Amino acid sequence: MRGSSRRPLAAVMAWVRRQPPKVKAFLAVVAGMAALVFIRFIVHDHDNLFVAAEAAHALGIAVLIYKLTKEKTCAGLSLKSQDLTALFLAVRLYCSFVMEYDIHTILDTATLAATLFVIYMIRFKLRSTYMLDKDNFKLYYVVVPCAVLTFFAHPTTSHNIVNRLCWAFCVYLEAVSVLPQLRLMQNTKIVEPFTAHYVFALGVARFLSCAHWVLQVLDTRGRLLTALGYGLWPSMVLLSEIVQTFILADFCYYYVKSVFGGQLVLRLPSGVV
Repeated sequence: MRGSSRRPLAAVMAWVRRQPPKVKAFLAVVAGMAALVFIRFIVHDHDNLFVAAEAAHALGIAVLIYKLTKEKTCAGLSLKSQDLTALFLAVRLYCSFVMEYDIHTILDTATLAATLFVIYMIRFKLRSTYMLDKDNFKLYYVVVPCAVLTFFAHPTTSHNIVNRLCWAFCVYLEAVSVLPQLRLMQNTKIVEPFTAHYVFALGVARFLSCAHWVLQVLDTRGRLLTALGYGLWPSMVLLSEIVQTFILADFCYYYVKSVFGGQLVLRLPSGVV
């Protein structure tokens, strides 16, 4: 009986392994939606999801700091992704100070300080181990479109227009800040454990943050979107959260597959990013 019960699961896993990366990413999104339904019934205060997302991000950065201080190498890390992370955190921190000072302000301050430390280590202390030739993603590919989109879709609240534009810019930039890191990993094809743990932690953080927003919208029957303003902005907030999660779906699949396969080093096939 036990063997027969395992056969359907084994057949499903074998079928999933045969699918191309994009289909696997789609299946991951479907699984994520199922997870949202599950979370909705077990987490009563959805603000805890946002705090959990910040904690997952902090855990990922802690892994990076351990790698940099103990392993004495920044190989496999994208300085450009860290620069983008510091930029959107700095802008979000400014918005938090002038618009809605709360616990998230403290969390963002700690995360920004840790990110700046990582940047310092890569740029100065461990420069010789930095993969400059592999970290070749052009930052203007994401910064310029985010800046332009800011003027077309931004909050319509009563705050100062500069603050509203900054708020929109940091939301859009956060959604794509991991792209240089994914490009570097695709160039190398091999991801060492600490970098893999860090990127997976980012994936978990993005999913929890996305779950927070989606469940808040469902619980308020859409009133949260009205509170954010009118026009394109409310939809763009949700879309940005979904994009962040989808961008990392491929990598998270291969990470989980590698962990369950007992592989310490993650090998990425072509076309994952």
